[in-house]
Amino acid sequence: MFTKIMLALTGQIPWPMLFPIPIEIVLLPVSFPINFFDFSIFGRANLTPILILAEKKYRKKTKMSPDLSDLFVSRSDGWNEEYLTWSRSNEWMSILASIKNEIKKFMTLPEQIHSLAFDRAKKYMLDRIEPDGTFSNYFSSTFLMIFSLLSLGYKRNHPIIMNAVNGLKSMKCQINGLTHMQYTTATVWNTSLISYALQEAGVQDTDPTIVKANGFLLSRQHYKYGDWAIHNPGSFPGGWGFSYENTIHPDLDDTTASLRAIGKMVNKKPLFHQAWDRGIQWVFSMQNDDGGWPSFEKNVNKSISSFIPLQGSELLLEDSSSADLTGRTLEFFGNHTTLSNHHCAIKAGVKWLLDHQEKDGSWYGRWGICYIYGTWAAVTGLASVGVSSSHPAIQKAIKWLRNIQNSDGGWGESCK
Repeated sequence: MFTKIMLALTGQIPWPMLFPIPIEIVLLPVSFPINFFDFSIFGRANLTPILILAEKKYRKKTKMSPDLSDLFVSRSDGWNEEYLTWSRSNEWMSILASIKNEIKKFMTLPEQIHSLAFDRAKKYMLDRIEPDGTFSNYFSSTFLMIFSLLSLGYKRNHPIIMNAVNGLKSMKCQINGLTHMQYTTATVWNTSLISYALQEAGVQDTDPTIVKANGFLLSRQHYKYGDWAIHNPGSFPGGWGFSYENTIHPDLDDTTASLRAIGKMVNKKPLFHQAWDRGIQWVFSMQNDDGGWPSFEKNVNKSISSFIPLQGSELLLEDSSSADLTGRTLEFFGNHTTLSNHHCAIKAGVKWLLDHQEKDGSWYGRWGICYIYGTWAAVTGLASVGVSSSHPAIQKAIKWLRNIQNSDGGWGESCK
């Protein structure tokens, strides 16, 4: 879908007649059974500008735009239908078209409602611009925001657009003399993992390298409320994000990784003790009602993507509990805190993992490739909170790992 949108934006293929999601969805209140905040935060970041662009059918081609027409197989009677279908089913598209037409019949102010939806979508983006000018510090959402603002009449030299472009340029890197774009930077994640690894290897927390690294991590802890507070209104900010410029959408992985790194400083300096307490309470507060832990937001797990006929919507729109996040959170609690293994949060997390083991003994990892990675996270998490190595789930996982060992003695897994 992203490829098709980029091709449509740059004039390579036509926009579809009807995009699967109407822009008016941004107006539905949080209390509505299905609303915009039922989508994941990374889904919303990308979907918001897409909704604007799809409604506008915006495209921009310049003298410098490449001609990619030789890559397409066209039919004598027009474009191949595959390029123009962004929905998983034509039936859904016809249903959506009918619903949209019926809504227009009953709305007394359809144009005003439509205009309000554009304003709300634009405000959503502008309110979430990070200090470097990017939208949520993702390449794709920023790229799409720039085009969406152009479609709304912004000049290309508008300060918001210029700042966004500069933010994107900061994500580029050179590999063998060629420019590559990072999806985002990984400064916080890398620093927390490296600092913790060095300390595990015997580098003292008084070493200048560790002092500087942990001081950096302390400076990147979040103090602002982000979208996570919509589904978790009773908690204070205290998490960490993935990248340097991320200030409002923390995640569980970076938070527990940063807490591991600063753990030895907790009883030595009050600032680290305060950061630890804030981080711990945020991790606790983010546990889903089903017992597992998500990545970014609590209880964004209605599985509404099964009702959205958008290609790739499962990965884009959902942020349910996952084996990798739940396993690593349990490992953090088990190995780096004094929390009892009988604590209700621990017991609920263990139950979630046991309930979601695959039939072959593996676990599916949401943010890696896929089953070896998920199984590692689940097994280490379970072991860290006292689940015995003789437990049937652990034995089943061990058997699976032994069975998939490659003939050369290593392990590997395809993206398929």
